[in-house]
Amino acid sequence: MSTPSFRSAAALAPEKGVFPLDHFAECKPLAAAYVECLREHANDAKTCQSLSKAYLECRMKRDLMATQPLQELGFRDDDDDDDDERKRKSSSSSSRGGDKTSKDDAKEDEPREHIAGLRAARRK
Repeated sequence: MSTPSFRSAAALAPEKGVFPLDHFAECKPLAAAYVECLREHANDAKTCQSLSKAYLECRMKRDLMATQPLQELGFRDDDDDDDDERKRKSSSSSSRGGDKTSKDDAKEDEPREHIAGLRAARRK
């Protein structure tokens, strides 16, 4: 009886390649600020997008990742305008206080966008 032969598939490199770790913690404060922002804003990455951009720019400046336009990483030029508008909306809604209508409550209950792992995080 012969043993089955297995063919090994060639390993594929990651899409963006390998980049060095931040051993000297040069960009760690930006990463920590981003994580804190996510905690404060119920994991809404869109609200914290400016911090994400700053972190990636920090890594590129220090040669911790390949330099490339942020548009190639999924950012748009008008994202800063969206962040400013979102901040204005959140500050105006928080200044209204308790005069929310049931329509406003319904909007808050609707999911705005999918965030992976959010349901598991809420269970803890």
